[in-house]
Amino acid sequence: MVQTDNKFLDDLAKLGQSAAGAVHGIKGEVEGAFRQKMENVLSHMDLVSREEFDVVREMAVLARAENEAMAKKIALLEEEVSKLASKPAPKPASKSAPKAKKVKK
Repeated sequence: MVQTDNKFLDDLAKLGQSAAGAVHGIKGEVEGAFRQKMENVLSHMDLVSREEFDVVREMAVLARAENEAMAKKIALLEEEVSKLASKPAPKPASKSAPKAKKVKK
């Protein structure tokens, strides 16, 4: 700090320093009040943590992959069923099975 003989300039410099300190203090109080208000608002909202979100996201990815695999299996089975349905039905055997004889007691 520069030394001056002028009392007015010294007082003005001190006033500027105290004003800067006051502004810094007010800034800290406003930030703290804002942070507290936001935490209060967020605590009343139905939000999930990042960890919970990541777990559910991974479950969705796995479910989608499983769904795609099942869709492929279903398509193959439907194709197989349609092939079997398009084949002519086998003709019944011309010989009938021998009838069981009744046993007399």
